[in-house]
Amino acid sequence: MAIPPGYSDLGKAARDLFSKGYGFGFAKLDISTKTSAGVEFTIGGSSNNDSGKVDGSLETKYAWKDYGLSFKEKWNTDNTLCAEVSIEDQIASGLKLTFDTSFAPNTGKKTGQVKTVYKRDYMNVNADVDFEFAGPTINGAAVLGYEGWLAGYQFAFDSSKSKLTKNNFALGYKTDDFQLHASVNDGSDFCGSVYQKVNDNLETAFNLGWTSGSNATRFAVGAKYTVDKDSSFSAKISNTSQLGLGYSHSLRDGVKLTLSSLIDGKNLNQGGHKLGLGLDLKA
Repeated sequence: MAIPPGYSDLGKAARDLFSKGYGFGFAKLDISTKTSAGVEFTIGGSSNNDSGKVDGSLETKYAWKDYGLSFKEKWNTDNTLCAEVSIEDQIASGLKLTFDTSFAPNTGKKTGQVKTVYKRDYMNVNADVDFEFAGPTINGAAVLGYEGWLAGYQFAFDSSKSKLTKNNFALGYKTDDFQLHASVNDGSDFCGSVYQKVNDNLETAFNLGWTSGSNATRFAVGAKYTVDKDSSFSAKISNTSQLGLGYSHSLRDGVKLTLSSLIDGKNLNQGGHKLGLGLDLKA
């Protein structure tokens, strides 16, 4: 292993198996395209089937690869404007600096954050600092990796209160077709996951969680079966009898349809089940 994943990416393969390919309760449309000059445009929209609320966003990206620079701007229907500027591998090899801002014209609220990521062999470290007049919050994490074994620590420090607001530890093991992840969040929430790529067509995952002070244990099993290069099925079930089903199919190059449903096994005859529809267009 050359460079380990960041802390937020530990156990990502299992999480993706439980989240990607589903869109319960929403109808979604995503359109993306790239100009000859290298500018990427992404338009996203979703409608909540229960409330009828419609959300949308427009995002543009541009990378100036010769200088390691990238620019991103995003506007959404909540009337929030976001801008991000990043520079990578220029100040030092493996170092990425990002300046992230947002502005809401309706309320006048502004936010700003400086993010740093430093990646080297066997090490991935990041630190973020926001701009709060009452006192900035510092978020940091570090992951060390050796021959597939991973160990990570994540924290958040509120300088206005001079106290840690986040204190997390994680251990894991990763190969090309197998991932094991376990974490302890704030000394009270215990989580674990196992991911395995059985073969080229089948992926499986198992999630387990337990919170101190509660006798309830959370667990779920998920799987994805790739029929061919155009079609795949996804399924997951939890200990609360929530059954999720998903089907993705590429109708043609650049057009992908996703259908999903969530079935409440404890209330089959009382309704409350959810459907989802997603359409991705790429030009």
